[in-house]
Amino acid sequence: MAFEDYQTKPSVVIVYTGEGKGKTSAAVGLMARALGNDYRVAFIQFIKHWEVSEHKFIHKIEPLYKDKLFFYKGGKGFYNAGDLSARDVTPEEHKLAAELTYETALNCASNGKYDLVICDEINNAVNDGLLKVSDITKLIDQRNINTSLCLTGRNFNNQLLEKVDIASEMHKLKHHFDNKFLANKGIDF
Repeated sequence: MAFEDYQTKPSVVIVYTGEGKGKTSAAVGLMARALGNDYRVAFIQFIKHWEVSEHKFIHKIEPLYKDKLFFYKGGKGFYNAGDLSARDVTPEEHKLAAELTYETALNCASNGKYDLVICDEINNAVNDGLLKVSDITKLIDQRNINTSLCLTGRNFNNQLLEKVDIASEMHKLKHHFDNKFLANKGIDF
């Protein structure tokens, strides 16, 4: 098939998953690319409730992009992972936070206002049982035809691969955490 025979889809579903570093970073890069193309972007955060560097960056650029950039941080921390900042959060509170964040994501994906909706760490919420696999299916199926969707986080359910257009898996070759070094601010978070 010749290149001129290829077509452009009105929107795509993208997945960044895997145990390696870089899923959120890839999503932030995708956000930058979309904003640079004058797209309207919703960045929905499912897990990280603490102020990480990407949140600080988004807050700094929000005034520049005004109504073209919507940011929602709805997580309560990593579920059942020994996250000290989330140790006082009950499983019910984690689940409720994930469900409310999901409703925000579903609204953004289906209302036609955004060209790109990024659901950062949503795969973790599903894997941890805070959301259902059927929630991801509904999110994909009910999104506006012109709204691209990006789903990040570990443990993407491969049964959903047929519903996505692009899926990348980040593999860890080496990480200094394995040698008992903590994450570096501005690099890892």
